[in-house]
Amino acid sequence: MMLLNKDPFLTIYQGWHDYQKILTKAIAPLSAEQLSLRASSDLRSVGEIAAHVIGVRARWFRSIPGIYLQLGDFGDDFKAFGGWDSKSATVRNVGELVTGLEVTWTGMQQAISRWTPQDWEQTWPGDDDDEPEAITRAWVLWHLIEHDIYHGGQISITLQAHGVPALEL
Repeated sequence: MMLLNKDPFLTIYQGWHDYQKILTKAIAPLSAEQLSLRASSDLRSVGEIAAHVIGVRARWFRSIPGIYLQLGDFGDDFKAFGGWDSKSATVRNVGELVTGLEVTWTGMQQAISRWTPQDWEQTWPGDDDDEPEAITRAWVLWHLIEHDIYHGGQISITLQAHGVPALEL
């Protein structure tokens, strides 16, 4: 029987941390050919999906008021990851993708660890129909968790469809 942490947030957060490790471990051994695999010709490749995960993480954390300034030395590097999934982006190799996953993860964790109770309560207006009217840090974290899981599933299905070991969940 698995005992849940008394704080559900910590249980969910630990799950996201474990998923980050699984996603990185699945990407790390891939060849350039495997990174270019697609489930269909009109869908992103494995490498493009990983770059998209990295880009979205960086953009969301740059859009939270005050976060960019809190990232310290990660500032410029972290900002650069935000464009990794643009249509004109450079194709990234496996080392770059692993680094991008690790640096965005570390940068997010450093920022989150500095959030105060007042930071958690702060809201700002959503500017997209898919977003709530008032965005909170908790909403951003959940959005990134579901985004990581969704696209990790795409990576897993694509790799499995081509006979390549997928995410070990």
